[in-house]
Amino acid sequence: MPAGIRRAMGLNKGDAVVMELHGDELRVRSAATALRELQDYLRPFAPADGASVADELIAERRAEAKRE
Repeated sequence: MPAGIRRAMGLNKGDAVVMELHGDELRVRSAATALRELQDYLRPFAPADGASVADELIAERRAEAKRE
């Protein structure tokens, strides 16, 4: 990617990017931007009490393993 475009996007040489093909267009964005957008999208599905979904899943799996 040309240096001028990287600078305009706030990227440094070697930074990770996400490329998506939309019809006949190629869209490029920083991996950090893609991650932030995904987090924003998923935030409404997170538990309201701030509990860790990963911790809950691990606890469920451990309980299942004990029953087997």
